[in-house]
Formats: sequence, structure tokens, C-alpha cells
Amino acid sequence: MARFELKLPKMGESVAEATITNWLKEVGDKIEADEAVLEIATDKVDSEVPSEVSGTLVEQLFGKDDLVQVGQTIAIIETEGGELLEVVKQAAISEAVAEVTKTVDAAKESVAAPVNFSESEKFLSPLVKNIATEEGVSVAELDSISGTGKEGRVTKNDILEHVKNRTSQPVAVTAPVAEVQKTVLAPVAQKAPPVSVSGGDEIVEMDRMRKLIAGYMVASVQTSAHVQSFIEVDVTNIVKWREKNKVAFEKREGEKLTYTPIFMEAVAKAIKDYPGMNISVDGDFIIKKKNINLGMAASLPNGNLIVPVIKNADQLNLVGMAKAVNDLGSRAKAGKLKPDDTQGGTYTVTNVGTFGSVFGTPILNQPQVGILALGAIRKMPAVIETPEGDFIGIRQKMFLSHSYDHRVVDGALGGSFVKRVAEYLEAFDVNRDF
Repeated sequence: MARFELKLPKMGESVAEATITNWLKEVGDKIEADEAVLEIATDKVDSEVPSEVSGTLVEQLFGKDDLVQVGQTIAIIETEGGELLEVVKQAAISEAVAEVTKTVDAAKESVAAPVNFSESEKFLSPLVKNIATEEGVSVAELDSISGTGKEGRVTKNDILEHVKNRTSQPVAVTAPVAEVQKTVLAPVAQKAPPVSVSGGDEIVEMDRMRKLIAGYMVASVQTSAHVQSFIEVDVTNIVKWREKNKVAFEKREGEKLTYTPIFMEAVAKAIKDYPGMNISVDGDFIIKKKNINLGMAASLPNGNLIVPVIKNADQLNLVGMAKAVNDLGSRAKAGKLKPDDTQGGTYTVTNVGTFGSVFGTPILNQPQVGILALGAIRKMPAVIETPEGDFIGIRQKMFLSHSYDHRVVDGALGGSFVKRVAEYLEAFDVNRDF
């Protein structure tokens, strides 16, 4: 008999740890290769950890709700015969050698070329940069340090302490996640459940994702000064064009044509015109984002919400946008999103019209400074201007509701941006190809 160590696998560049939400196998259970052993959750995405070998689960090293670092051993599986173990060992050795080689090569490159500190989302003093250069601290490491200075800035003592402990300490969870877990999850776990006075009320504890959402929403309102702008848009041309082309589009591309990619296309264009909406705030500093990554709020079957991200949305044509929207939407509903699918968003769009709402006042998805709510499309009587005069006609209209962070976005920018989105939608070419 041989013992195999099941480790928490890598789940994306930006993910350093995960929480165990459920053990699918108990000690003594038989496990087949590629069979799921446990369920884990990162910031928002839930996923399963499969076994690399067949055998029997003999030990669980962590319990439910425990936080585990990537690469840590989480379970021991006993396999039959030593041959398989030897294969696994050799694979592990090869992987370790490759990792060491990769690390050495990266170190050589870091010596040959200076670190590009502009890639960091934090303000770094010249002293901190010098120490980082001398000690070979990467930008990713710097971003992982929880600064003790004003507005969370990394101080000399912070980076020296990091250098001292970097070989023995695991990478810390990012500050926003840590704060939510500390201020939302822990207090709820410690608080005694309420008791129904009448005895007829049902008391149900929030699931993990709902607790996180609650924490993020409260933190967002407390962080940003929310203000809204609303504009009514005539989308008659879009409705007519979609009705005319949706069957041919699905036949040619194998994808359903919804309104969402059309709206996303207009938002991406407007952000290119008004890059002041594609920023985030870090203390007294504004971070101008290079890429336009659009988050699309999606409701889940269990009633929770998740925001997968369309990366480099401005570089996609309508077909590419439709494929991205459909792929992320379907994987979100099926619980198949990867951690990286929800990372890196710079602006968010939410479709409240799906549920019949005319407009809404959405809460910002921190650290973004803007979020656009798409209202329901309705037939409305409208005044139509023609060279022969004005007349009343039936038009397809909707409201755009734009929430933005008044700390850095004033009414002129917030209002101009949503107006530009409306202009792109109303100027939609009914004769365009897809």
C-alpha cells in the first residue's frame, strides 16, 4: 500500500487560497481517479477538487470551512501497490524541478531587467522600491502585502517584515477578501441564531456566498459616494434588427443572439470615449486601467449573484461578444466558472430588465467606479420628428441607470458617459452585418 498526498491545486494567477465547503468523500470511502473528493470556494466561485489517483481516503487534514493555501496537502489517499506511487513521485519531482527552474529563470530575468513598479496597483515610495529591487520582491508580492501605513500603504517595516518571512509564510489573502471574511463571516458564525417568538417563522442561515455578497454591498456603500444618472433610450432599431437576424445568427454561429452583447458593445465603445470611467481608487490615488474588462452580473439558480468578466471587451466584435456573454452566462448557471473568470473587472453592467424592472440604482462593484443597469424594453408612445412635422408613434424604449462614485466621477462625466452609451444604441445600423 502507498500513500498519496492530495494537494489544493492552482486555480488561477490571482487565487492563493480557498475555503473547504464540503467533503464529498469520507474517511474509508473508495475513490476513483478524477473523481471529486471535496468542494471548495474562493472569493465567489465554487468548484470541486478531483483525485489524481484511485484508492481509499484515509485522512482528511482540514475540516469544513477551513481556509487552505494553494499547494497545501488537504487529504491522504491510500493506493494499492507502490508502482503508482512511484509514478506519482516522479511526476511530483519533475513538476518541482520545473518550478525551481522557472523560479531561477524568473530570478535571472529580474536581475537583468528592473521591476516595472507601474504595474502595481499600490502607491510605493522610492525607499520601498529600492528595497524591493535589492531583495528581488516582485510586483505581485508587493501587491499581496497588507500595508500598515496611511490608506494601507506599504512602509519600510512592512516590506522588511515580508522579506524576513517570505520563505516561511504563505501568501496572504487579498485585503478586501480578508476584511469581508473577518467582518462578515466570523461575526455571523459566532452570533447565536435568532429565535422565532411565535414559533411559526422559519429561520435559515445565509449560505457562504450570500454572506460575502452582504459584506461587499455594505462595504461598497460605506466606501463610495453613490450618485445616479438616468436616461431614456429608443432601441427600436435594435429590436427590429435582432428580430430579423437572430435565427440566421444562431444558424451560422451556433449561438443565441440576445440583447446583452449589443449593449456590452455600446458600453465598451463609450468607455473608450470616456476612459475616466475605467478607473479605480486606492486611497488618495486614482488607478487608470489599461484594459476594458466588463463585468456582467448574473443571477444564479440558488438566488445568489455572481459577476463574471469579459476580458478586453473593446477588442471583440459582436459575434465574439455574444460568444463570451453566452459562455460566461451558461457556466455561471452551471457552477462551472473558474476563479479567474470573476477577476479583473473594470466596469460592470447589470440587466435589471430581465426581471421586469424599468430602472434601478445598482451598488458599485468595488473597486470599480461605475455600474450600468439596463431596464426592461417596453413599447411606448413617443413623439417622432420628421421633415413633414411631428407625430405620435409606437417605439421600443428603455431606461439606462448609471451609478457612479462621486468621489472621483462628477455629474458631467457620469452623465456624459451614459448619454454616449444611449447615442451608440440609438444610432444602431439596421443594415449592419453580424
